[in-house]
Amino acid sequence: MDEPGGGRVMTSWLFPAVPLGRIAVFRTVTYLFVVLDVLWLHTSGWYHGYADPVWYQPLIVGEVLHLPAATVVLVNVLKWGTVAAALVAAALVAAVGRLPRLTGALVAAGWIWYQYVAFAYGKVDHDRGDFVIALLLLPTVGSAWWGDRRRSEAAGFVLRCVQVVAIATYFLSAWAKVRFGGWDWVNSATMVRAVVRRGTPWMRWLLDVPWLLHATQWGLFIAEMTSPVIFFVPERIRRWIVYGWFAFHAMTYASISIAFWPHLVMMLAFLPLEEYAASLRGSWGAWRTRGSRREGGRGSRPPTDRSRPQAG
Repeated sequence: MDEPGGGRVMTSWLFPAVPLGRIAVFRTVTYLFVVLDVLWLHTSGWYHGYADPVWYQPLIVGEVLHLPAATVVLVNVLKWGTVAAALVAAALVAAVGRLPRLTGALVAAGWIWYQYVAFAYGKVDHDRGDFVIALLLLPTVGSAWWGDRRRSEAAGFVLRCVQVVAIATYFLSAWAKVRFGGWDWVNSATMVRAVVRRGTPWMRWLLDVPWLLHATQWGLFIAEMTSPVIFFVPERIRRWIVYGWFAFHAMTYASISIAFWPHLVMMLAFLPLEEYAASLRGSWGAWRTRGSRREGGRGSRPPTDRSRPQAG
């Protein structure tokens, strides 16, 4: 029996057939970011291994799985095991697309547990939900490599899920602003307070134009509330929306030194990464070819003939 029209539309939207080369690039970037995140960006999980267990407050997942408090041995195993698994996964995927499920599962388990250790002793960040989804779902896609032109609905489903959670991060953030802060969030000195507390030296001038910060609050709120529109616009416009969000986060970091790094990586799920990778390889190949020709031209230059007799 054929699926109803609405069901077919929803299925095709949830399972778009995308090039496997796209998921290969996305997977490589994601796993390389895991290494960067564990070693430099988010290191509090390691410090909690040395904390008194009395400060351990199990989150829901910890209560369900009966996860223990962190220890020095545990955090070091998680830290270096995750880094090793991520490096192997990134290398194998980039080269030949081998062992994506095994290495992906190891990276997901290690990184998520390591983040749990970081958040079970205090504040839980809200910029890592889409990254968790990506790590859990990437192993479901089989072999794929850079430049792989085969199309896969499984790969499309992974990217679509990441996209939905990434946009939900914006939309739910706007909802939380008015739910917990009320309309005072957009009508008070929210941004002024942020600049006073965390403002960078080159953005202090914003304190002299409070109306601009007030307008920024409303602009951010409207942008977050309307963020789901990205799913209803043509591909070309969708790319520019993503570029716009990248620009917004760059300005935020320049203004108050706040960046949602894992979320920014996940926004790449909206972009045709395989096209960017092919363009990069083409540019690199052209540069190497020009370099080889210059070297070859120098090597083939005929020597000066000093033995020719002088005239006269």
